[in-house]
Amino acid sequence: MIETLQVAPSDRYNTELVDRAHPADWVNPTPAGRYNLVVIGAGTAGLVAAAGAAGLGAKVALVERHLMGGDCLNYGCVPSKCLIRSARAVQSARNADSYGVRIPGEVEADFPAVMERMRRIRSQISEHDSAERFRELGIDVFLGLGRFAGADTVEIDGQVLRFAKAVIATGARAAELPIEGMAEAGYLTNE
Repeated sequence: MIETLQVAPSDRYNTELVDRAHPADWVNPTPAGRYNLVVIGAGTAGLVAAAGAAGLGAKVALVERHLMGGDCLNYGCVPSKCLIRSARAVQSARNADSYGVRIPGEVEADFPAVMERMRRIRSQISEHDSAERFRELGIDVFLGLGRFAGADTVEIDGQVLRFAKAVIATGARAAELPIEGMAEAGYLTNE
């Protein structure tokens, strides 16, 4: 069963993102007899591994339990670069007089507009990481939690995928360092 995901805020761009990266109406394919490669995780590494193998003629299954595109599309690379670009635009405008350009009034960032721009760009890019695009590449895309059931099998919602090779590309999580006082300091991670 495909889990229905939501990304806040529930606006046009986040709806488009979810429709591409984890479509609610997605139907997992009937598993092939045996895959040359099963890739667990559809972040940057998993997408590249799956597309590369399929491009070489391999029969590939790609398994993702959350959003296709992983951290890079959804939380990291794309969103952070959008925010950095907006911050640099504000900084450039504030320093415009050093280039002989006068901007009347105070230059301010419109944070809701900055965030909407980020969501719009992320939505546009999500088409390249979409479940549909990877299906069109000849890859069997399975949305759900994949678990190894044996040395050459992965199970997703009762479906068994048999494979010759597997790539585990599930990403990582920030580790809490065992440093005295760290938890009380209110540290930040990439998450």
